[in-house]
Amino acid sequence: MFPTRDTALDQQLSNGDCNDIFTFAPAQRNASVSLRFEKPRPKVSSDVKPAPFKYYSAQTLPETLARLAEIAPDDGRILAGGQSLLPAMAFRMARPRHLLDINRVAGLDRIAEVDGKLAIGALVRHAAFHHAVTSNPLGRLMQAVVPHIAHYPIRARGTFCGSLAMADPASEWCCVAATLDAELVAHSIRGQRSIEAGAFFQGFMSTDLQPDELLTEVRLPLLTEDTRFGFQEFSRRRGDYAMSMTLATLRVVDGSIAEARIGVGGAEGCPRRIAEAEAALLDQPPNLETFQAAANAAAAAIDPLEDASTSADYRRDLVQVLTLRALQQAVA
Repeated sequence: MFPTRDTALDQQLSNGDCNDIFTFAPAQRNASVSLRFEKPRPKVSSDVKPAPFKYYSAQTLPETLARLAEIAPDDGRILAGGQSLLPAMAFRMARPRHLLDINRVAGLDRIAEVDGKLAIGALVRHAAFHHAVTSNPLGRLMQAVVPHIAHYPIRARGTFCGSLAMADPASEWCCVAATLDAELVAHSIRGQRSIEAGAFFQGFMSTDLQPDELLTEVRLPLLTEDTRFGFQEFSRRRGDYAMSMTLATLRVVDGSIAEARIGVGGAEGCPRRIAEAEAALLDQPPNLETFQAAANAAAAAIDPLEDASTSADYRRDLVQVLTLRALQQAVA
């Protein structure tokens, strides 16, 4: 069958009426089918995915702190990278009444070596660490960790400090901060305070940060030149949340381990150093027997998370295997 133009087509077009523009003549005699094209109707709706909120954009740190002091009592939140907060808002799992955007605040995107520490500002994106930001071994360590964080589009927007402020136990940067005893710097209209990583992480997605405080900077101690490190993580698919991870750093002097740090994340409610595993390494030769003893100590020391698909025993096994692999990687 072939379409033939209706005789009233021009009039219909000029009137903006797109109904019955084409009439089709099928093969059957005395049969016809009209194809109707309805004009699209504009959607008018005030609904959006998140619950209603007020948006603010700050230009300076004093302005940010003043506004945060004002909105914090009424569930005000900071927006930097937004890669955790905005999806939660889209599902209405988070319903902040106020959102304060700090992306235009100058000076919060700095990375600098200050007094033996690497200072990382609140707007430094994960992707910055795809290249070594310092010639110190810490630069290589962070370069080794960053590919494990989600996927590149998320790394391009998400921020290092935002990850720590969210305190997801599966966060790689939280594990790094806990293992290396980072110093976290918080500002409010009341002033500035420094918080040690061991005191900052207080439980599952819970921190010592007060509602009216902005995490402006994290300071990681620079490593000695002879420091070796290994990082191992397990997730069901690449880019998924980690079910467990281990960061190990070692110094070997005269054939014995002189300094050791073992940090575990993802397996418990918050990341932390495992003192029992570190004690099993000190003054011991860096061999398989020593590493197995430390890995067993780490697995025995944790209080593992459980869920519908992951038992406590399974997470203990992950901690044991990943700790052993991280130690082996450190001396490879």
